[in-house]
Amino acid sequence: METPDTPAETPAETTIAAKDWAAASADPQYRAAVVDLLGALAYGELAAFERLAEDAKLAPSLEDKAELAAMASAEFHHFEQLRARLSTIETDPTAAMEPFAAALDEFHRLTAPSDWLEGLVKAYVGDSIASDFYREVAARLDADTRELVLAVLDDTGHAGFAVEKVRSAIEADPRVGGRLALWARRLMGEALSQAQRVVADRDALSTMLVGGVADGFDLAEVGRMFTRITEAHTKRMAALGLAA
Repeated sequence: METPDTPAETPAETTIAAKDWAAASADPQYRAAVVDLLGALAYGELAAFERLAEDAKLAPSLEDKAELAAMASAEFHHFEQLRARLSTIETDPTAAMEPFAAALDEFHRLTAPSDWLEGLVKAYVGDSIASDFYREVAARLDADTRELVLAVLDDTGHAGFAVEKVRSAIEADPRVGGRLALWARRLMGEALSQAQRVVADRDALSTMLVGGVADGFDLAEVGRMFTRITEAHTKRMAALGLAA
């Protein structure tokens, strides 16, 4: 009895996503890309900790201040996990983070919130865009690195907290919605521009994203990835009660 021909499949063991760190890191270019990725993530988490601690000062109530302080603590724990992994793979964490500090600091300088509500929208929208990007990349990483990246992207509770507070503010004063919608659109544009600058400046990271190192990414897929990130942003804006 004849069986229909089926396309040849790439053995799972040959793909990066099927390997552990020990096997995948034998490729020096892949190793360099992961060091870049972990360095960018680590500095992002450290910056998030600093920002949330600052935003806590703008909180209108003691309860809100305590909530943001707890979220800041969670972000710092994520930073510690990434710093420990970089040390484990014999990489200086500071050296890994330094190439990304200027771009991330510039992003935060350009998007400094003027009040409590803008700070909440920035944390919800800006952090979520970054998390979406890193989750897309994580799917193509080795198993050990993927597990760590997904763990540090866990929601610290800011999403639900931000949605509740922003929707309540809009219900109390609908005029707030227009201002925050414009703010969120600005954040989206700045976040995407910053991400593109970071990737363009790091050869190993950009090569990984277009399929030179990890599996499955090519230029067309990168385009689809940014489309998915934009669609997710639109859904989050709706959850806030804002137009994208």
